[in-house]
Amino acid sequence: MADNRESKRRDAARRAQRRRWMLIGAPVVLVAVVVAAALLLGGGEEADAPVAGSSEQLALGEEVFVANCATCHGEGARGGLAGPPLVHEIYEPDHHPDSAIRAAVANGVTPHHWDFAGMPPIQGLSDDDVDAVIAYVRERQQEAWGGPRPPASP
Repeated sequence: MADNRESKRRDAARRAQRRRWMLIGAPVVLVAVVVAAALLLGGGEEADAPVAGSSEQLALGEEVFVANCATCHGEGARGGLAGPPLVHEIYEPDHHPDSAIRAAVANGVTPHHWDFAGMPPIQGLSDDDVDAVIAYVRERQQEAWGGPRPPASP
């Protein structure tokens, strides 16, 4: 008889647990699935990012560069009174890859090629902004070098 009561108590507990799941758990899972689907189908911030190398990304890169970088690095990244020219062969992708530019923007950098003051971290830029600036700088480099790599030194 005690076993029968214990069995009924366990059955009642399982039914109560299922009811709690249907009242709380299932709606939470449903909301999570809807949010995940919206993000995957373009509802997230990533959908707004310009396509890499597109004219939109280059335009954004120029805008962000002018607002945050040109004061030191000069118009078109050709150098200024406070920062080096980023179109110089020192900044070619083999010597300073994109990751080095990202790190300089995020953390600042102590000069090691030039006699300029250190670069402070640049605050308030999104990853998309930094990617656009990198694309813009790489485009300026290719223009200055006449192709994807700097000309060979004589």
